[in-house]
Amino acid sequence: MPPGSETRLGTYLRDRRTKLDPAAFGFAGRRRTPGLRREEVAQRSNISATWYTWLEQGRGGAPSADVLNRIATGLMLTEPEREHVFMLALGRPPEVRYRPKEGITPRLQRLLDTLEVSPAIIKTATWDVVAWNRAAAVVLTDWDTLPPGERNILRRMFGDPRVRTAQHDWESVARFVVGAFRADAVRAGAASEVGELVDELCRTSPEFAALWRENDVHVHGDGVKRLRHPILGSIELEFSAFAVDGRPDLGMIVYNPVTPDVRDQIRTLVGSGPEGSGRECPLPKTC
Repeated sequence: MPPGSETRLGTYLRDRRTKLDPAAFGFAGRRRTPGLRREEVAQRSNISATWYTWLEQGRGGAPSADVLNRIATGLMLTEPEREHVFMLALGRPPEVRYRPKEGITPRLQRLLDTLEVSPAIIKTATWDVVAWNRAAAVVLTDWDTLPPGERNILRRMFGDPRVRTAQHDWESVARFVVGAFRADAVRAGAASEVGELVDELCRTSPEFAALWRENDVHVHGDGVKRLRHPILGSIELEFSAFAVDGRPDLGMIVYNPVTPDVRDQIRTLVGSGPEGSGRECPLPKTC
């Protein structure tokens, strides 16, 4: 446990404990102080009352991750609060628990929509595309025209011939995609969840199977995507990847036109209505 963290951890646990309503947990009786008693938190956390008392008093050394998770449950901590407890006690965040959720918030969609000429998508840890803006529909592909099961970047990268023809160097792009996918899945704690998708792709694509066996890992980070677009021709887009705070299952990728000319062309396509929707556009690099 980092120096001084014993006191900070004990203070924080005591603060959380005193803010809980005993009646809500079935604990009755008159009390001189607010909140749960230490032995009641220990009972709810399935640890000894002595050990919990020592933690609040800054004694006993660093608790294990299992004990911290039990206390987090006993104190009804939120995910940010649980992470804070781990940082106080162990100096690191807890192991990520992958908990996929359906869809995104309207606020996040509005953020995408403000990016008028910058194609932007939001993908899950298994690289299913769950949100996109108008610019992504006209420059990349109109995901709304695809069944939900087909809105997966890897399935399209290794299963749609239009993707290959859209790339300037499909082999290097595919290698990058597989390595970044592997890193994303582990970072989000979804290594076991991707197993079914990986098995499927290994059966249907020898190229994916070969790349997967190489065990390469890449950080999505940022870079430049070179795309052959059926209307815009050969274009370059700078891309940057972002984490969505509070949603380890999601990541956002934003593509920016490199030149003013391409930016103006995208703006024209975005404003051209259904005929410029880009529904027939092939999928480029990592979108």
